[in-house]
This record gives sequence, structure tokens and C-alpha cells, in this order.
Amino acid sequence: MPTVSLHFDNSVIARLVAAGPGETVHLTLSVDVSSGAAPSADARPAGVVAPQGPLAGLLLEGLLAAGDVLSFRQQRAGREAVATVSSDGRLVVEGHAVPYASPSKAASAVTGSPANGWLMWRTADGRALDDLRNQLRQD
Repeated sequence: MPTVSLHFDNSVIARLVAAGPGETVHLTLSVDVSSGAAPSADARPAGVVAPQGPLAGLLLEGLLAAGDVLSFRQQRAGREAVATVSSDGRLVVEGHAVPYASPSKAASAVTGSPANGWLMWRTADGRALDDLRNQLRQD
């Protein structure tokens, strides 16, 4: 049986310490195989899942990265949410147990009704996911 070692960046530890009682903190695990085995065809270490779904292109082109935090705000409705991009291309919405395969499904989970998540979820620098998708199409 191999030894499993988990190493956390200090920012992860700080986030865990700052979490309130009953708050769910989602962590994404990626596997780093440093056994010297030859890389797979897509140059990912064995066991690392390639991104899937609508956000895959943004992740593969470096416009989004696993761990990026997206925000969602509807001032008039008094709704705010935070989601983390996972390495497999899903959004983990804070306070929701299940990751969402698309930005719109994640936004709908927050609003309780159909929503265009491409317009509503924003990166730390304020860009909508739709802006990133348009950039990807232009490149």
C-alpha cells in the first residue's frame, strides 16, 4: 500500500481556521505522481482528471485555473455567492454539497430559478465568465 501525503498551502490552512461553525469548506484534490512514469498523451500525471464540460476550454487555455474563486451578486434580490473552480471543470458553490457542471446550473442553484451563469459569475478581477469565453473564441 503506498503512502499518501497531503500538503496544504498556508492560505488553505488560514481559510480552514477562518471557517465558521457549520460552514463547508471544499477542497479539490489533484494527484501528483512523481514516480518517473512516462506522462500520458495529454501530459497529465496519472490519476489527474482532464477538465470536462463548459469550463474545460477556459481551464485548458489558462483563462481559469483550478482554485480560482468566482463571485455572484444580485444586489436587488440581496443574493451573493462564492464558487471555486475545480480541476475537473465544475463549480463548487459555497454552502452547497454538490458541485455543478455548468455556470448556469450553479447560478440557478443560488437563485432558485433559471439563470445565465456565464453573465453572473465573475472572476476576482470582475470579468464575467462570458468575457473569458469570448476571449477564448477570439484567440
